[in-house]
Amino acid sequence: MPELTFRSLFIGVVLAIILGAANAYVGMKAGLTVAATFPATVMALALLRPLGGGVLEQNVARTTASVGEALVAGAIFTIPAFLLTGVWSEFNYWESTLIMLVGGTLGVLFITFLRRVLVHDPELPFPESVACAELTKAGQAGETGASYVFGAMGLSAVIEVFKNEIGIKIIQEYARGFLPFRRFASPILPDIQHGGGIVWVTPSASPMLMGVGFIIGWRLAALVFTGGLIAWGLLVPLLLFAGPHLESAVGSRSWMEIASAVWRQQVRPLAVGAMIVAAFYTLSRLRQALRSAFAHAVQDLLRMVRGGGSSSSEVLRTEKDLPMGAVLLGILGLAIPIAILYGYFTERVGAALVTTLVMLAAGLLFAAVAGYLVGLIGSSNNPISGLTLSTLILAGLILLGIGVSGERGVLAVLGVAAVICCAMGIAGDMMQDLKVGQLLGGTPWRMQLGEMIGVWVSALVLTVPLVVLHRTYTIGSEALPAPQAGLMAMMSQGIMAGQMAWPLVLMGAFLALALILLRVPSVMLIAVGMYLPFYSTAAIFVGGLFRAILESVLRRRSLPEGERERIENVGTLVASGLIAGESITSIVLAFLLIGGLTLPKPAVAPMLMNGLALLVFAITAVALIVPPLRVARANRSA
Repeated sequence: MPELTFRSLFIGVVLAIILGAANAYVGMKAGLTVAATFPATVMALALLRPLGGGVLEQNVARTTASVGEALVAGAIFTIPAFLLTGVWSEFNYWESTLIMLVGGTLGVLFITFLRRVLVHDPELPFPESVACAELTKAGQAGETGASYVFGAMGLSAVIEVFKNEIGIKIIQEYARGFLPFRRFASPILPDIQHGGGIVWVTPSASPMLMGVGFIIGWRLAALVFTGGLIAWGLLVPLLLFAGPHLESAVGSRSWMEIASAVWRQQVRPLAVGAMIVAAFYTLSRLRQALRSAFAHAVQDLLRMVRGGGSSSSEVLRTEKDLPMGAVLLGILGLAIPIAILYGYFTERVGAALVTTLVMLAAGLLFAAVAGYLVGLIGSSNNPISGLTLSTLILAGLILLGIGVSGERGVLAVLGVAAVICCAMGIAGDMMQDLKVGQLLGGTPWRMQLGEMIGVWVSALVLTVPLVVLHRTYTIGSEALPAPQAGLMAMMSQGIMAGQMAWPLVLMGAFLALALILLRVPSVMLIAVGMYLPFYSTAAIFVGGLFRAILESVLRRRSLPEGERERIENVGTLVASGLIAGESITSIVLAFLLIGGLTLPKPAVAPMLMNGLALLVFAITAVALIVPPLRVARANRSA
């Protein structure tokens, strides 16, 4: 079957640029990017099927198209920090492009190196990859499965139009409030009164997030939700209660603002410390597989040097990667331009070499973690900004140790973080695509080559929309706050100026260690739950609850395991449609806004908006649970 064709690459590259530009705005406006795998899948189906393109051509087009969002996610989380710290006055096109080009290419090479380790791990459910494969199959199979997918897409799209801030907003996505505690006299200093309170937040009325929770299931959704409970049910109220000095700030600011600031400035660094330990713990669990992958790459390299060819010729088509020796040479070769860039940043050859080594080592480690997390919770919830913060902290400590500080230190730290963030974005996205390819029967090396071409073209183009957005809205302003980049700027300046809150990072590391000793299944997921907004983790948990209800009903009917799985797959199809519909609609709305089209904003009573949000939960529950039960009933009747 045709696979790596000119038309699949052309369509993929054009879509990569479009989706990347749209997500640049969404990411800096909302602090989250929309995973492009689902929109890219639907667009590839729509464009290639009328031309007679088969499933493998669509697979390559989707793989190439999704690279734009992944690359721009790495860029917008880090590169604007150069502006926010003041080390750049405007976007530097060539430096920005080189960071994306090298980081994206390294991401492709790192995940090529790790593909077999991760794609065959039986403990990784790859929720969004499974959903994307089901979406593709439904598009190929005609009406039977497609009716569930595309019906759910339409439902989710309509909800998003009326829920999105830049749409015709009549649905309140989530509600929140503050419950104050009764004041208590301090047992240590009686003159001091302890107060504070607890923030309550409802789950997001997001069919997409509930669809993700449905696909990953009750167990993993509960772990993410546990992190949210630790952050908002324990740490934020505890810090508010233990900080009586915060009472004096209530006059000019609300308790909600103070609680949000405590979460951003104190709990999130704690979560970063937990992520650092969890990341290395995850890697320690993969050490045997990583050692095997490295040994395979070295053997392939030696075989190439001796002129004996690559061992890949002995492998099945569906297991053929790019030659591992060439991959290893590519990783080492890319160290040269990045060392030159770091030398330009630091103006010291020794510091450039050290930062290059840090970037290569940390890049490979965190690419593995990003790929692993995508296998657990999907690309949409991959916390690459948290992992990038971990990298930034490690790089900052090393640079301080060798005497690099001040403006040059900030440039170098952000340079390391930016390359690794782009690499992790591509690595996570590509791992998701490679799993889809495995489920559809695609050829890995063709997908890897398509992704690399997508990176090269996108890197040359995607700096332009960043420049335009900055000149139009000003990055860091209320119109375009770019929260992740702001956090990177704060951390890099704090480290280089010696003002970092290391006790918080250390406490987070101890929390992760305690969870590891308790044999918690995934410490990283709990850290992610602490780092993400509570309304997101709660919505994922609600989706997991819907899955648990469906499984409970099906178990009571004593169905054979194979039949039960086929029935549950109907729910997976519906969840896939919910995810794809909201993703695509949010991108379309971003295009409309960038194009200057402002949708009407009707005046709606808050009570009605909240009531419509409750209706969204009811509709989503019915959409996810009822169709599988109807299929079960029909099978029993037959």
